Amino acid sequence: MSFSGETFTFIVGKEDQGKRLDIFLTEHITAASRSQIQRYIREGYILLNDLQVKVGTKLKEGDLIIGRTPAPKVSEVLPEDLPIKFLYEDEYIAVVDKPPGMVVHPAARVTSGTLVNALLFRCRDLQGVGGVLRPGIVHRLDKGTSGVMVVAKNDLAHETLTRQFKNREIKKLYLALVFGRMEEEEGIITSPVGRHPRDRKRFSVRTRTPREALTYWWVKERFEQVTFLQIRPKTGRTHQIRVHLSFIGHPLLGDPLYTKKKRLALIKDPTLRERIRTLGRQALHAHLLAFRHPATDRFMEFTSPLPEDIAGILEVLRGERV
Repeated sequence: MSFSGETFTFIVGKEDQGKRLDIFLTEHITAASRSQIQRYIREGYILLNDLQVKVGTKLKEGDLIIGRTPAPKVSEVLPEDLPIKFLYEDEYIAVVDKPPGMVVHPAARVTSGTLVNALLFRCRDLQGVGGVLRPGIVHRLDKGTSGVMVVAKNDLAHETLTRQFKNREIKKLYLALVFGRMEEEEGIITSPVGRHPRDRKRFSVRTRTPREALTYWWVKERFEQVTFLQIRPKTGRTHQIRVHLSFIGHPLLGDPLYTKKKRLALIKDPTLRERIRTLGRQALHAHLLAFRHPATDRFMEFTSPLPEDIAGILEVLRGERV
């Protein structure tokens, strides 16, 4: 049963007498979560015997439950036929490989060319899920970061995936190229991250609003002036990986916010230096994303290979080492 923009009626049987209203509805409406049903009860969209009642009201045999849910809000964002690679899609979710340079959702100054515009073109039933400007979006990647993202196609999927992210049940692995040769094999960065005290576009470990942030990293390959890393962020703070790597003295190649310009000038190989200069974004790629399907609870894992721009820099580095 769909739960958005629908009406429904239930008559309570003897076997359900004494149950809470919200629990009864959760058992009978599989497309909705309990917290979602509770919200509609509180907002008066679900009535018991024509009366608005509390979510925990106990039911009696013969009680009449009538529900009406508001139709999903129509997005003001227009669908656009943009080149997006879909790794998986069903009625609940879509998994996409976001290209570098694409903004995830519209904002005040960006209304087209975003991932949401592309999703609305491909997934016509997405409107209203998770918000008018951000339909389906449960997590984000920075504009310059490429790689795997999961999108919710209905309210149940949105709420379930959001909870998995909040509870840190999602597995995320990134690949990155950073300045400098890292001698240790692995490490963890634990410095809290928050808004930069003076620059609103940046985040920092030196902040008035610190939030817990954990980033694990492992060395995949070492070069003379660059290190290839695998990274697992345990938390999901904005710009977390970029801030943490810059903080320990190994900022991402090409990062326009967290790398000082003089760092590029220190690169000896002119070919490598030019490749980094023209990269046009941070060398960060969301390589793997794993989660439980919101409807089946099946564990799912998706990967995306390195895009050409980062892979091209690796080729230069490996050729330099031969």
